[in-house]
Amino acid sequence: MDLKNQLLGKLHDRSAVIGVFGLGYVGVPLSFCFASEGFPVIGFDVDAARVAMLNDGESYLSSIDGARFAEARRQGLRATTDFRAAADVDVMVICVPTPVDRHKNPDFRHLEAVVEAILPHLRRGQLISLESTSYPGTTDDLLRQRIEQRGFVVGEDVFVCFSPEREDPGNAHFSTRTIPKICSGATAACLEVGIALYGAVIDTVIPVRTMATAELAKLFENVYRLVNIALVNELKMLCHRMGDVDVHEVIAAAATKPFGFSAFRPGPGLGGHCIPVDPYYLVWKGRELGCTLRLIDAANELNGAMPSWVAQKLAEALNDAGIALRGARVMVVGVAYKKNIGDVRESPSIAIIELLQAKGVQVEFVDPHVETIRPGHGAGRPLTRVATHAGDAAHYDAVLIACDHDAIDYARLGREARIIVDACGRYTEAANVLVKA
Repeated sequence: MDLKNQLLGKLHDRSAVIGVFGLGYVGVPLSFCFASEGFPVIGFDVDAARVAMLNDGESYLSSIDGARFAEARRQGLRATTDFRAAADVDVMVICVPTPVDRHKNPDFRHLEAVVEAILPHLRRGQLISLESTSYPGTTDDLLRQRIEQRGFVVGEDVFVCFSPEREDPGNAHFSTRTIPKICSGATAACLEVGIALYGAVIDTVIPVRTMATAELAKLFENVYRLVNIALVNELKMLCHRMGDVDVHEVIAAAATKPFGFSAFRPGPGLGGHCIPVDPYYLVWKGRELGCTLRLIDAANELNGAMPSWVAQKLAEALNDAGIALRGARVMVVGVAYKKNIGDVRESPSIAIIELLQAKGVQVEFVDPHVETIRPGHGAGRPLTRVATHAGDAAHYDAVLIACDHDAIDYARLGREARIIVDACGRYTEAANVLVKA
């Protein structure tokens, strides 16, 4: 029996050992899926603290509770920092971060490090699937070519796939299993093995003809959101100039059209692991090919300016009330990058706090999901939340709604706050002195 059919047989009878490299918000739920289906699973990470917590059945991710970690351990999931164990797995799934550097250029350090760590342990009959988001051509450049340089024939000795992650932490409607998953392979045999792998744990797997197509599709998903969010943020600024037009009412009215329109919501800026980062990989690839992606550049610029715009609206609201910005006490409600989770990566709330602190504002925050933040790009003085829900709003000169977690008591804030600057469209009616930002 050839190596492809041997691996297909192992995937069919659940005896294939699955190795997941990168135990973050993507790798953990994927590991749980494989473990719940009876596969032996080994998680790999360079973070010894993460590995220890996972092996103890304890959660270190705000969007996943400890009970799921404990259940996965009972199902046989284990974790290690020893990458020599890569030789023991039949499948390697790479889920490491692909950030950008301070110049907004792709930062491949994590991806290159894991590839270099696993290549010495590569053996015939293994499948390597990349899930990390990157530029079109990454899987070929960083995986396939390096594997072939070691003398393996991709598609016969070793199988290579690209199947981008689509995780949405905190989404109660979709899980790893129920989110449709696209899959591509370096060869037809690679694609066949990849579909067998993911088909064992994902409800719907969509084959894509080439890996570059799948890589670009993933970037396009996030660029689509980037551009449309920029559009509604620009519309918000126009409505603010018009005075008597509420952007949220405009969007709600337009959304009644049953075709040709998808509603997006304005906010204080972009945050998280995907939308503020991934488009730069496409811009970088465009530059390499001599193609300037002007719409994406403009959207990045506009969304990146939103924290400053919101901070300015807060300053204007204080000034209109006769309160000096320097020395003002401001409560920021919500510091996560999106509602109902505790993830602060690239959070616009923190960018706003940094801007306000630079102007001498005394900032405190309320968040049911985040206990401590460190502004100043991680180098500033830590801030610890003053409350988990509403706090004592009457003691502050203004309240800024920067991330509208559902657990916040907005009715109480509306009664107590002197000034409310709402950057999320939470309030539909005037509450005390309300400024929509």
